[in-house]
Amino acid sequence: MRLEVDIASKTFRSAAGEQHDVINGVAFALDAGEVGVLVGPSGCGKSTMLRILGGLDHDFQGRVSRPVDARIGFVFQEPRLLPWRSVEENVRLAAPRADDKKLSSLFEILELEAHRNHFPGELSLGLARRVALARAFAVEPELLILDEPLASLDIALANRLRDQIAMLMDGRSVITLLVTHDVDDAVRLGDRLILLSPRPARLLADLPIRTPRSARGEAETAAIKSEIMRWINGHPPRQSAS
Repeated sequence: MRLEVDIASKTFRSAAGEQHDVINGVAFALDAGEVGVLVGPSGCGKSTMLRILGGLDHDFQGRVSRPVDARIGFVFQEPRLLPWRSVEENVRLAAPRADDKKLSSLFEILELEAHRNHFPGELSLGLARRVALARAFAVEPELLILDEPLASLDIALANRLRDQIAMLMDGRSVITLLVTHDVDDAVRLGDRLILLSPRPARLLADLPIRTPRSARGEAETAAIKSEIMRWINGHPPRQSAS
């Protein structure tokens, strides 16, 4: 199972009729079990790229090859929960055949067990994001797309949720693509870092991290983050991420 991406060009026209270039040459591939992280500045086209990869936008030049009939779990920047449905109902609408035991395990990992019967209007942003994650994992996806799942959360909450996401990804043979502009999240969650330029997005570097997430120490994490910043600032190092 493999995701192959080769987007030569993506443009759109504004209401005034002006053409804007969003993506201008991004190619990479991910295998099952790999977590690829798109890292780039705000507004560079990361979310647009995710919509293309998820099959929501077909208006581009290039090619995207996904596993045939792959189940896709998509976490958008906003939780997008149905306000008239409970937490559990929101999840079961996406995954009506979800196994009760597996669903309970998801709720336990994401600290949602006590909120199964609550409605979205009763939830904090952090809890709503957890429900969106539970919904995406409940479908047992073969391709998992996460668009800024930790955005707008305070540091302590973002760190806890990041650890929960890592726990859910471990042991699953899923192609995962995560978008973030937070270098720390990228290094701690990713297996492959796909660095993008400002708009129009082009590929700066495709950097594998060979050390498993659970084995990355603070010194190694800091070194990889430093390497990323050198790429972003136009001074690429001689060696890639370790």
